[in-house]
Amino acid sequence: VTHSIPACIGSMTINSKPLDNESPVSIFAVNKCYVTVQDGTFFDGSGFAALVREGYKVRSDVNITLEFRTTAVHGVLLGVSSAKVDAIGLEIVNGKVLFHVNNGAGRITATYEPRGTNSLCDGKWHKLQANKSKHRISLIIDGNLVQTDNPYIQSTSADTNNPIYVGGYPADVKQNCLTSRSSFNGCLRNLVLTRGPQTELFDFSRAFDLRGVFPHSCPGAEH
Repeated sequence: VTHSIPACIGSMTINSKPLDNESPVSIFAVNKCYVTVQDGTFFDGSGFAALVREGYKVRSDVNITLEFRTTAVHGVLLGVSSAKVDAIGLEIVNGKVLFHVNNGAGRITATYEPRGTNSLCDGKWHKLQANKSKHRISLIIDGNLVQTDNPYIQSTSADTNNPIYVGGYPADVKQNCLTSRSSFNGCLRNLVLTRGPQTELFDFSRAFDLRGVFPHSCPGAEH
């Protein structure tokens, strides 16, 4: 067995002597255990998850669905970029959800603005769907649809070839459709990207780079 166990371990003794796990000599990818847990992936606000090392090609159509839970009013949700300007990005800025797309001709943005700044940052689960269909983009948050006009109707394909960054991105990586550098602090689950007949449910434990991300459980909702 070469991989770690997704579990909590406590009250360990060796030769009847309790191990002190409060002050370890070294620690790697170990988080505290929670009294109550939920399915999902916990992002501690310091890092990101990197998926599809060989690069994800958005092209003309993509549909993204996910659920998020946070108490922060800023945070990167997802970004896929290219060496050029082509890119897509999802982020929370000042409590609003923004979906940016650049097919090469210019960035357009669909913005969901809740009634209150903290409406989406209340520590409860919220459903997000972002859709790009050629030059058209839309955003659905908890069933509320937002669409935006795109003046660049001739430009239809986002020719991306970089990894999918979720919850943030490295300092040396450029993201052409994200305005925030704030890493997401909270929980994500059920990230699905669909292109035509191809539907992919992403397992964060299979990410090729994880920093400040704990893929197997989320702490229970705050009361």
